[in-house]
Amino acid sequence: MTETNKTDGVAIPQQAPAPETGGDDRDVLLRVEGLTKHFPIKKGILQRQVGAVKAVDGIDFEVRKGETLGVVGESGCGKSTMGRVITRLQDPTGGRITFDGQDITRLGTGRMRPLRRDIQMIFQDPYGSLNPRHTIGSIVSAPFRLQGVEPEGGVKKEVQRLLELVGLSPEHYNRYPHEFSGGQRQRIGIARALALKPKLVVADEPVSALDVSIQAQVVNLMDDLQEELGLTYVIIAHDLSVVRHVSDRIAVMYLGKMVEIADRTSLYEAPMHPYTKALMSAVPVPDPKRRGAKSERILLRGDVPSPISPPSGCRFHTRCWKATEICKTTEPQLVELRPGQRVACHHPENFADQAPQDTVLLTAAKEASELVPDAVLEESAETSAAVAAEVAETAATKEPEAEKPSVTEAEKAETAVKPSVTEVEKAEAEKPSVTEVEETKVEKAEAEKPSVAKVEKTEVAETEDKPSVTKVEKAEADKPSVAEVEETEVAETAKPSAAKAEGEKAEAAEKPSVTEVEETEAQKTEKPGTGKAAEEK
Repeated sequence: MTETNKTDGVAIPQQAPAPETGGDDRDVLLRVEGLTKHFPIKKGILQRQVGAVKAVDGIDFEVRKGETLGVVGESGCGKSTMGRVITRLQDPTGGRITFDGQDITRLGTGRMRPLRRDIQMIFQDPYGSLNPRHTIGSIVSAPFRLQGVEPEGGVKKEVQRLLELVGLSPEHYNRYPHEFSGGQRQRIGIARALALKPKLVVADEPVSALDVSIQAQVVNLMDDLQEELGLTYVIIAHDLSVVRHVSDRIAVMYLGKMVEIADRTSLYEAPMHPYTKALMSAVPVPDPKRRGAKSERILLRGDVPSPISPPSGCRFHTRCWKATEICKTTEPQLVELRPGQRVACHHPENFADQAPQDTVLLTAAKEASELVPDAVLEESAETSAAVAAEVAETAATKEPEAEKPSVTEAEKAETAVKPSVTEVEKAEAEKPSVTEVEETKVEKAEAEKPSVAKVEKTEVAETEDKPSVTKVEKAEADKPSVAEVEETEVAETAKPSAAKAEGEKAEAAEKPSVTEVEETEAQKTEKPGTGKAAEEK
């Protein structure tokens, strides 16, 4: 290794204390703030701009030194454009890009040339990124020539070593790109990107064109180089399984916006944005025994809207099953709802809604919910309700006693709605009615009870059966227990049971008269009849 490479090897471990900004900024290698990239649409003879394709429309994220940030999303969401802009292969329309403490947003070609050594990119199209007129040796050795670096043992020996690292043969040095398959061309691009041992590598679909066995080889190679050289990766991919394996944190993009950023464990186990939940449900499970445990597939309605005229508010509201009016009018901000997990959603999954006042679903949401399994909807509702209850309980315990008027009002409202509880408590001492209607009926019954007692005494006196008088008096003495039953239950349904108890104690000859009197208290016409029957006896 030459002295230049030794210097590089020494410089890499010194990356951490390099910036003197202090705090967390020392660990941040790449910082993106409000980044936008719009491609103008021109028409007419004068080529006037009539619109713009908003490929990247205001994104914010950070990449720390030595970590791997995975970026996922549907085709056309702006992932590849974002990768080209942060490497300054394309000029941004707006925003700010800070690399290793230096603002590189507006640097020209000459000032960017020294930084190209630290920022490299693996392109999505392996054939389009290789010059068909140059040999593989010429393509991979180009970074050494442009940067003026002379590796130990010569350029050819270093290029052959790089080809072996990515799974190619050293004899491929003199071949041309058209002689290789798509996967082999992709490995050539990886070898070229890693030639100068950069600090940041933006990999756009680095393993999508490779076989499964070669994918594992390249992924392991990138991991080994990251540990050896202290590399930092931004990997753009569609294969969510690969992203989960290689990434420390994952960012989800939708139509030019970041909708969620979290570490891989939190994102895969508890996604908070509905779009992320739909993406996670599409991950295939190769083990047939585990397919039953996997959640049901969520089908999204329609295609991704056009980036020329994106929807207002939340850009996912046209396909979301939880969208409300606020999602249509107000754009959600990317806020940190959990430690290390930032989400841009008014109604996030597995968390209390940020806009709980808006619960009326849009027509598009009702149509989208038809494509979402009922189990997923129920699970989402249950988890959101549970988290909301937990948050409310935590907030209630932290509030001082003086600041809890809402609890007192709720108790008063509950007491007003449930008067039977208060009345029953008072009934033990004063024995009033349960409701006003029942109170009126019981008062009438109490007023009528003396007449009933007189009729019974008259009947007993005239029948010359004195033991029955004692039994009737005992029955009269037992009547307060019947009144208590009447106060806790309906008065009219309790009295037949009291009459039945009295009838068991009274003689068979007296049963009809006593039963007729106590069975229907409201019917006053039967009472005179009972008296006449007694006089006849």
